[in-house]
Amino acid sequence: MKAVEITGFGAPDVLRLGERPMPVAGTGEVLIRVSASGVNRPDVLQRTGNYPVPPGASDIPGLEVAGVIDSGDPAALQAAGLKTGDRICALVAGGGYAEYCVAPVEQCLPVPKGFDDIQAASLPETFFTVWSNVFDRARLQPGEILLVQGGTSGIGVTAIQMAKAMGARVIATAGSEEKCAACLDLGADHAIPYKTQDFVRAVADITGGQGVNVVLDMVAGPYVARELECLAEDGRLVIIAVQGGVKAEINAGAVLRRRLTITGSTLRPRPVSFKGAIARALKLQVWPLLESGRIKPVIHQVFAPGQAAQAHELMESNRHIGKLMLSWA
Repeated sequence: MKAVEITGFGAPDVLRLGERPMPVAGTGEVLIRVSASGVNRPDVLQRTGNYPVPPGASDIPGLEVAGVIDSGDPAALQAAGLKTGDRICALVAGGGYAEYCVAPVEQCLPVPKGFDDIQAASLPETFFTVWSNVFDRARLQPGEILLVQGGTSGIGVTAIQMAKAMGARVIATAGSEEKCAACLDLGADHAIPYKTQDFVRAVADITGGQGVNVVLDMVAGPYVARELECLAEDGRLVIIAVQGGVKAEINAGAVLRRRLTITGSTLRPRPVSFKGAIARALKLQVWPLLESGRIKPVIHQVFAPGQAAQAHELMESNRHIGKLMLSWA
């Protein structure tokens, strides 16, 4: 099969379209004939040597795919109500940039009605991540306020729409007026251009000094202390990436006085059973919202597999709004 390989850690040009042996589905797994693969920030980190592949996972990058079930564990398929030939999308721990990919059955979801494979492949990585962190860990409730850092990223466009659909208010930050407008179009109640405005002061103005209930942070580093200032009493800060660095200095007294929670997670190394529980929650609570059109995939650009390097260059430039995809069709 054809696959995009990381030939050595470095710049985007280390990505090469090569050939690999076909993977084989094991117990509890399916083999997917891939139509589309999502490109995500963790793929860039893996390419640069900053995101080690979990034990047992493929070294081929790619954490989400959509396509057709080619073969698989018959008992697991039957238990999941799936069969050979079904169209699915799946979260994987690696191997997504390839014509064929193995996925645990528990991490597979049906392609939402009316969606093509490009749209379906754009869902798993960000939807699993947002559900796990915003709703499971941070316990965002209807009527509460969510602050999303980087509202036009793949995570951001998902978080804005999902939080609004669940009855929350949303404030998003973005790097330009154009991107702020995109956040508002997606349903955000307010958008802050963080390069020209202090988001701490802007959040205070928007909330009348009360603060937000949850912050979804992909920056960390010096942002953490500022985000704690944005939180209301009993607020929750959830960190899912450390683009701004791993070290932060905080006011621990404020954490105590205002009963703040600082948490975070990485999804890739978690067990299949954990991800399977997220998949079941998404199918029950979010897939109907996708099929009704209340939540929509946001695709910025689709690349051929041989253009994976260009996709990574665009990802690193931060010029995109929404998801970048590879099409194997």
